[in-house]
Amino acid sequence: MTIHIIYENEDWMPPIREAFRRASVPYQDHFTGGGTLDVLAAAPPGIYYNRMSPSSHTRGNQAGLVYARELFSVLEAQGRRVINGSRALSLELSKVAQHAALQAAGIRTPRTLAVVGGPAALRTAARQLATPFITKDNQGGKGLGVRLFREVGAFDDYVESPEYQPGPDGVTLLQQYVEAAEPFITRVEIVDGRFLYALRSSTVGGFELCPADACAVDDAFCPVGDTGMFSLDEELTAEDPLVLAYLRLCGAHGLDIAGIEYVTDADGLRWTYDVNANTNYNGALERSHGLSGMDAVAGLCKRLLAEGAGAAAGQPTGQAVA
Repeated sequence: MTIHIIYENEDWMPPIREAFRRASVPYQDHFTGGGTLDVLAAAPPGIYYNRMSPSSHTRGNQAGLVYARELFSVLEAQGRRVINGSRALSLELSKVAQHAALQAAGIRTPRTLAVVGGPAALRTAARQLATPFITKDNQGGKGLGVRLFREVGAFDDYVESPEYQPGPDGVTLLQQYVEAAEPFITRVEIVDGRFLYALRSSTVGGFELCPADACAVDDAFCPVGDTGMFSLDEELTAEDPLVLAYLRLCGAHGLDIAGIEYVTDADGLRWTYDVNANTNYNGALERSHGLSGMDAVAGLCKRLLAEGAGAAAGQPTGQAVA
């Protein structure tokens, strides 16, 4: 039995490998960039760990994401355990699905319109929202496609310009802008049904706020190099009603690992706007507080291995019916 890591971004892998080695978790990693999937072939035994990202298309790897989506459905049909499997991946790939799931769970979200169509459809939809509003990609990550508009004319000019590029699924979201009481968002980190900690990310430098150390490699607007942009929210606890609602949401949608983001307005209302079905951790912040998200992930994997999750190779999963 081993952990099979299905991934598409090498920059994110070193912390995972280090945590697995510290915890003596056996693993194999598999770069996934597309290819041919034999639907009838028995998958190797073990547990599969989804490390794919909805921002994979920004690295030229949308094909890998599509391949992984189909792979996970085959693995699960064969009885293999997939950490953040098909349900989690489907949720991460659609902010529309996220908002629907959050609303169904009784969690407050901003008003959101999903627009499928070109500039004319976007201009029409924009007039159904009060200003200010923001745009974002439905399949996103790292704040992709996020822009703030305080008046409709500027939005019209934007969608008619070369700057506007629809996301990979062709769905653009227009969303009520929630003015934060203070210039930061809060990200709640969850692993294996447990609240780890909450991270505050300053929005002073913009909206692209991936906390991962590796983002500094190629994202000029991702300020991970400055640890002052990120701080631990020591007031939020595992007993907070919103955290408990997040834990229930994770359980209902197969989210073994998640980073869920919200913003607090001037009236103290908390608005949840993003569910990340995988997460990256800021090493400098964790070291300063004696925390390790990746160690928690390694612990989850070690527990599942000990419990013997995952079917044996070649074990039949059903009887063919003539």
